[in-house]
Amino acid sequence: MSDTREPRIEVARRAAEIGSEIALESYRAELAIDYKDGKTDAVTQADRDAQTAVVEAIEAEYPGETVVGEEEGTPKEVPESGPAWIVDPIDGTNNYVRGIPVFGTAIGVVRDGEPIAGASVFPALEDRYLSGPEGATRNGEAMSVSAVDDPELATLSPTFWWERDRREEYAVACREIVERFDDMRRFGCGQATLAMVASGALEGTISNVYAHPWDTVAGVHMIREAGGRVTDLAGEPWRHDSRGLVATNGAEGIHGEALAAARATDEVR
Repeated sequence: MSDTREPRIEVARRAAEIGSEIALESYRAELAIDYKDGKTDAVTQADRDAQTAVVEAIEAEYPGETVVGEEEGTPKEVPESGPAWIVDPIDGTNNYVRGIPVFGTAIGVVRDGEPIAGASVFPALEDRYLSGPEGATRNGEAMSVSAVDDPELATLSPTFWWERDRREEYAVACREIVERFDDMRRFGCGQATLAMVASGALEGTISNVYAHPWDTVAGVHMIREAGGRVTDLAGEPWRHDSRGLVATNGAEGIHGEALAAARATDEVR
């Protein structure tokens, strides 16, 4: 299947390939690791180099459009009007520095704050996800969310990160999932987790935190284009500035239980 696309999706794909190639060059090599905001917020030179290359690739095709990026040197806020690009040069950096293959480059595209396209490339896994207005693909093949509709057969993931002083929420999220659903997985990479919901590998993922747009937008668009549902804690359509994220295959029973799990997690804040 050819990848159906909004005009910017091809640029997003190429830019994500460029970023992921830079990441892969240093994977499982000796890395100099810095920390941005706390003991677990790792960043490497590969993160910085990948972001620079991705931004250059985007600006070469769409000069003047806003590029929001995780690393320094780019804006951090998504504009409410016009097109914008949202870049995570290496999502899953803590996996990356440990030699765990679940990491990649993710690029979301928004217009007037709403996602319109996404590209995520996970080079060590050899998986490439794309989404445009006509659907979502993995490695060039159409993908869709899981058809499971029974919570007792569903597998979910708690995603994003709870700081050290919020670990009770993390524990509650895990307990809520294992009590309401069949099983739980955690991958340490938000964009990979969202892509797995889009592809049907997971039935859903939950969090009650504010998640950065570079950790979410590309994957949220993929889930929606693959037939799933993404809401905030109130059950309203998720936006890049929402608190909490509940993403599922859209089955009523599963999304309802996932919302209940996320809300129970939030009650211990």
